[in-house]
Amino acid sequence: MWPAKYSVSIRALRADALFMSALQRSDEPSVDQVQQAITAAVRAFGRAGCAERVAQEFGDHSETAVIRMRWARAVTQEAFTETVPDPDPCPDADPVLVVGPRLPAGETSDSPGRAA
Repeated sequence: MWPAKYSVSIRALRADALFMSALQRSDEPSVDQVQQAITAAVRAFGRAGCAERVAQEFGDHSETAVIRMRWARAVTQEAFTETVPDPDPCPDADPVLVVGPRLPAGETSDSPGRAA
C-alpha cells in the first residue's frame, strides 16, 4: 500500500502546528511566541504529523478540540497578517461591469415612469 499524499495550505499547517504546540490560550502569547511555537511544532512533528495529531485529538476530545482549533486559527491569522496589501494582478483591467435586471423590450432605465 502506498502512503497517502498529504497536501495542506500554509494556513491550515500553521493552525495545526499551533494546535499541537504547548502554547495555551491563557498564556496570551505574543506574535513572536506564536511563530516560534509553530516553527518548533513543524520541526518536531512535520506537516503530516501535525495533522495526524490534530485528527487524533478531535477523535479523543472533540468538544475541547473544536475550541482550541478556533483559537489556533484566529491567532495564526493575526500573527501572519500581511501588512502590505497584495498588488492588483491586473492594474490596467477594466472596472467590474455590474449587470442589472433585464428590462422588457423597448424599455430603458431612463424610461418615463421608472423610478431611478
